[in-house]
Amino acid sequence: MLSEEITKIFNTLRDYDRLIRHKRQRRPNLKTQFHMHIVALAALGLILTSCKPNPNDIKEVIEKDPSIVFSAIEKDPEKFIEVVNNAARQAQEKGAEKQAQDEQKKRDDEFANPLKPEINENRAFKGPMNAKVTVVEYSDFECPFCVRGFQTVKEVIKAYPNDVRILFKHLPLDFHPKALPAAKYFEAVALQSKDKAWELHDMIFENQGELKSKGEAFLKDAAKKLGVDMKKLEKDVASEEIAKAVQADIDEAGKFGINGTPGFVINGVSLRGAYPFPEFKAIIDRHLGIAATDKK
Repeated sequence: MLSEEITKIFNTLRDYDRLIRHKRQRRPNLKTQFHMHIVALAALGLILTSCKPNPNDIKEVIEKDPSIVFSAIEKDPEKFIEVVNNAARQAQEKGAEKQAQDEQKKRDDEFANPLKPEINENRAFKGPMNAKVTVVEYSDFECPFCVRGFQTVKEVIKAYPNDVRILFKHLPLDFHPKALPAAKYFEAVALQSKDKAWELHDMIFENQGELKSKGEAFLKDAAKKLGVDMKKLEKDVASEEIAKAVQADIDEAGKFGINGTPGFVINGVSLRGAYPFPEFKAIIDRHLGIAATDKK
């Protein structure tokens, strides 16, 4: 793609500029290495400064006499860098614009055909059970980005105390060895008290460093502070029921193409990553607007 080529060319130009500044030093290998990139750079420069150039003709001319390129760069390397730098910036802006358009299209498609995560009313929810919007969160207790997600979800709950509820699901990543045990502890505590499960949830994210350093010892200590039945907890953490529940969450996230954490499905509309509150607000407000319209 053009943006990728521009990036390669820009990086090459910076190195080549250093070479020009020290051209008295003999470095034939580096010059050979840069040859093809500089040819491409010249083509780009001509394309950007011509009305309707033929890229094939440009390529042919430069391949026949590459010294044209070297002479142009030696004459005004700073100007050449400026041209390519501007082109790189424009390409990045266009790339970002296209990405935003693609994401908006995907979001519109999901509003029309929402994802359908399993909503088991017996699981631990945060927020009113009759909320108009359900946010399903796929998270990893050991993931630093999920701490950001944790903070943002608190903002969501505060902003929409009557309209939004959170269903916390698990996506423990392979390279976070403490995440799976933490997920099992959350679900095991939820079998005794859903409110205490959410207290444990907050304790883990607020003290993620201790989870990383102490592992299960931290989880046991946190559970004791919550006053749960430790014998039952120990049995439930090791149960097949809990293991299947966590695996079902992992499988569901994979089905939706959510492979990193955190990930969210907001009344069927996905948000992938630790996005700030305004991104959640845009989706939630749109859902609430639809709900209000449906009532009329």
